[in-house]
Amino acid sequence: MKHLQSLAVCLLWLSSAATAVGREETDARTGLIIDQNFETVKQNCTACHSAKLITQAGATRKGWEASIRWMQETQNLWQFSPKTEKAILDYLAKNYAPPHTVGRRAPLVVEGWYRLHTGASHR
Repeated sequence: MKHLQSLAVCLLWLSSAATAVGREETDARTGLIIDQNFETVKQNCTACHSAKLITQAGATRKGWEASIRWMQETQNLWQFSPKTEKAILDYLAKNYAPPHTVGRRAPLVVEGWYRLHTGASHR
């Protein structure tokens, strides 16, 4: 009985923790998460494209930086001050990183392949 009570408490805690995740306040107009540096991102990013490009993308900090460089090189995006660029990258890396996959291991690194013998003659 004690185990069942412990299990029930654990499941209740997990469900409340899971419910709390994803409760970030979002801006009604853009759909962006309202957090530190939100206004900077809203002013600089949605001036040229929809916020959907941000909310649906998901990238690492390096990935977001590469996107900024690509837009600067090919789409006429202006150069940001170092302070503004840092604010944008901080916001994007915190709020729009790739989704984490819980319970999955990192991909295996295969150093070399080997032949697997499956025939009955190789017992």
